[in-house]
Parts: sequence; structure tokens; C-alpha cells
Amino acid sequence: MEERNYTKGLLEALLFLSSDPIKLSALAKSCGIEKTEARELLDELILDYQEREGGFLLREIAGGYQFITNQKYSEILSHIFKDKKRETLSRGTLDTLAIIAYKQPITLTELDEIRGVSSRAMVASLMSKKLVKAVGQKEVPGRPTLYGTTNEFLLHFGLSKLTDLPTPVEVKELKFEDFSPESIIVTEETEMNPDFDLDTLPEELKEEKINE
Repeated sequence: MEERNYTKGLLEALLFLSSDPIKLSALAKSCGIEKTEARELLDELILDYQEREGGFLLREIAGGYQFITNQKYSEILSHIFKDKKRETLSRGTLDTLAIIAYKQPITLTELDEIRGVSSRAMVASLMSKKLVKAVGQKEVPGRPTLYGTTNEFLLHFGLSKLTDLPTPVEVKELKFEDFSPESIIVTEETEMNPDFDLDTLPEELKEEKINE
């Protein structure tokens, strides 16, 4: 029992010191135990923090494990830490992100057909914020770029994997702001990350002015 408690405490310390999610395999290797044992101990830790109802919780997120602040304190914390990194997304960009999340991999043409308007500026903005990335090319004439979500997307929305997304009846009816995290600010304008290198965008996204 003493050895088990020691290993459980070591897992807790490793997670506490990390600013990013840690994969189960990495945690097990660091502690010198099998993944099955690591998962059992992590499940216990998750339950421990959940029952304690304190300031932070342990969650399986973005393919790994990470401590997060308890949601019930989010409003007051957002006022105290006003300089916390938050992404600014327009409603059109959120709609585009929702479609990509549920329909990925998807081409720009397919996005435009679903939305009924051009999505170039929105996809470029999402790529600049590292929420969307190019994941390949569709095997059709012209070989258009396919787009999908990133690990950063999972982190922002507090998801462990894409299958954790709620199932919408119609993708076009999905409103991401209904469950938008504290890390997302919804505005009316499409913005680019000023530090993003526009030359890294696929050519099809350079055909319109990104900042309109």
C-alpha cells in the first residue's frame, strides 16, 4: 500500500509540474509502472479531486492528463487574471470551426457549400490561431487541401478526443458559443494572429484579403 501511495503521489507531482497534458504512456514510463496500473491510479486521483470540490480538478484532456481550474471559479478568476491568453473568434469563424470539427477532413469548397459563403478568411484565421491545420490533400482533380482540427483545439474546448464533442442534429445548427470556454472571446470581426507567417498558408487561402 505504501508503494502504491508513493506512485500515486509521484503521478500527482508530475502532473502538477507540467503546463501541458501528459500522455498515459509517458506517465507510466516515468513512474516505472504498466499503463494499466497508471490508469487505475489516475482514475483514483480524478475521483479524489472531484470529491474534494476544491480549486482545481484532474482531467483527461487532449490525449493526456492535466490539472485544470474548477469551472465554478472561472468567472472570478477571469477578472483576477485579465492578462490570461484568450483567442478572439468571430461568429462566422466559430461556425467554420464547428463544421471543420464535425466534418473533418474537409476541403475549402465543401466548407463554402455548407456555409453558403466564402470561408477563406475564417480558415486562415483559425490556422493562424493554431486551431485548424492542413491534414493532407483530397484525391480528386486539383488535389485541394483538406483541413482538420489541432491538439490546441482540444485544449481550448477541454476535450480529450474528438468523439467527446456533443452530437449535433444538424451541423449548420450547431452554435459553439453554447459551450464556448473561457479561453474564447466571441466578436463580430475575423482576426488573424499578428505573429503568424502568412507565407505558410495554403495557396487557396491567399486568394482573398485575410483581414477583411
